[in-house]
Amino acid sequence: MSYTVPAQTRIGHVHLKVSDLKRSLDFYCGLLGFELMMMYGEQAAFISAGGYHHHIGLNTWHSKGMPPAPENTAGLYHVAILYPERKDLAAIYKRLSGAGIQFTGFADHGVSEALYLNDPDGNGLELYWDRPREQWPLDAEGKLTMYTHRIDLAGLLRELEG
Repeated sequence: MSYTVPAQTRIGHVHLKVSDLKRSLDFYCGLLGFELMMMYGEQAAFISAGGYHHHIGLNTWHSKGMPPAPENTAGLYHVAILYPERKDLAAIYKRLSGAGIQFTGFADHGVSEALYLNDPDGNGLELYWDRPREQWPLDAEGKLTMYTHRIDLAGLLRELEG
């Protein structure tokens, strides 16, 4: 029997294995600006945007002091963090650039614009904003046609003017 997940379904939160909880909190809260909602002893922390119980769990349950996972193995490719407006993406780009963060890529996917980087444990992150649905690229048959083009970083930063 066929089943389709309800349209209102969302990814609620992600838990990341980290090697150093303080270092991860410095990155996710201190740099990216997430709020610390709760510590779970000294082994885990729950962080969020806007007071939600948690969008990201950081834990050392199986990873304390361990090196990053090898790149060429199965596992999570990246966590995507959706910003509400293009201006918000511009602000975090400026903040991270000013802090000397190394980006691993930038892309305009037609439906969104994205910045790519790794957290201190090598976990991939995509920071992005979605264009309004009516601006998504469609082919002649009305089907979605995402792509990967170069992002206009200068145009992105102009969002912060005025």
